[in-house]
Amino acid sequence: MLYVVTGPPAAGKSSWIEGHAKARDIVIDLDRITRALTGPGAPQWNQDPIQLRVAHKARYAAMREAFEVRDEVDVYLIHTMPSAKWLARYRRMEARVVTVDPGRDIVMKRIEAMRDPDMKRVATRWYNSRRPPSHVVTYTPSRDW
Repeated sequence: MLYVVTGPPAAGKSSWIEGHAKARDIVIDLDRITRALTGPGAPQWNQDPIQLRVAHKARYAAMREAFEVRDEVDVYLIHTMPSAKWLARYRRMEARVVTVDPGRDIVMKRIEAMRDPDMKRVATRWYNSRRPPSHVVTYTPSRDW
């Protein structure tokens, strides 16, 4: 099974995966990949753009391979803001899309405490991309029964 875990930065996507994945499962997390490719003492977040470029290439290679074995092991993929094209691809693979969102206020506080301030821009974009319901239907009885 492929699990695509979405949500804003600092929402707890990695923590959600840690609570669900087993040792044999495949976890594709850009932060983890970047840490694996950097030297000792590199920051857990806020990586250098060169390191991120290399990590992105490794992530896409890992995704291609993991998609091939998703029937044999569970694959957990963090994809913060998948495009419509990616979501369609995930649907074709019968992926389960999980959104982790503790709420905008919590996310912004976590970013202030732990992340690069630029991540606030990413979180704002994530929240702005969430479409509110096109219309809200409320039921009003025609009479008291």
